[in-house]
Amino acid sequence: MRGTTVTDAAAYTNSAEGRDGPTATPIPVLAGADPSLAHRLFEIAFAAVVLVLTTPVMLLIALIIRLDGPGPVLFFQQRLGKNGKPFTFVKFRTLHADARQRFPELYAYQYSHEELADLKFKIDNDPRVTRCGVWLRKSSLDELPNFWNVLTGDMALVGPRPEIPEMLRYYHGEMLMKFSVRPGVTGPAQISGRGRLKFTDTVAYDLEYVRRHSFRYDLKVLVKTLQKVLMHDGAF
Repeated sequence: MRGTTVTDAAAYTNSAEGRDGPTATPIPVLAGADPSLAHRLFEIAFAAVVLVLTTPVMLLIALIIRLDGPGPVLFFQQRLGKNGKPFTFVKFRTLHADARQRFPELYAYQYSHEELADLKFKIDNDPRVTRCGVWLRKSSLDELPNFWNVLTGDMALVGPRPEIPEMLRYYHGEMLMKFSVRPGVTGPAQISGRGRLKFTDTVAYDLEYVRRHSFRYDLKVLVKTLQKVLMHDGAF
């Protein structure tokens, strides 16, 4: 195993926190972490088909979001991809457009060791979520634009969910192996509790994926994801 650094991601995080400069964070890179050509072609075909078939649904969702309140239809955010490289993540907006101004305490990302051990990112009755955002999240339809990130190659169909740069400082040692593969639209954490999982549990599932990932394993996760989405399991 060799290591690279994610100076760009560190710089992004440090800038957001008002620190003086970037600090390189070592990211393990696993041999064979890149998908085969056949695997990548399957991802492109799958994502393209999903985007084409769901275009009428996405247009309807866009209209509903527009009618529900002010703000853009799509939500763009910097996330960390393979080797910690930042990329622009896209999904349907489910939060109030001014959520960061109205609830700044929910964007501090300052946690003690004890708080981190019990941390869950999904909040019951989250005040930031819009009326239509509630059912978009429960149905997972807000994630449909993620398939564009699959087409661009920034994300895979299956893998750890992409992390925000502000959380990078809480990763250390073996946890950094999460960034040795591309993040995914779904993954083991999404079929094993999703929003009910604690931060540390999610990372454990992410590391399980890094160790076990293969084309066959990805197909199993995709099938189980469809089952979980239809059951609304862990989505809120």
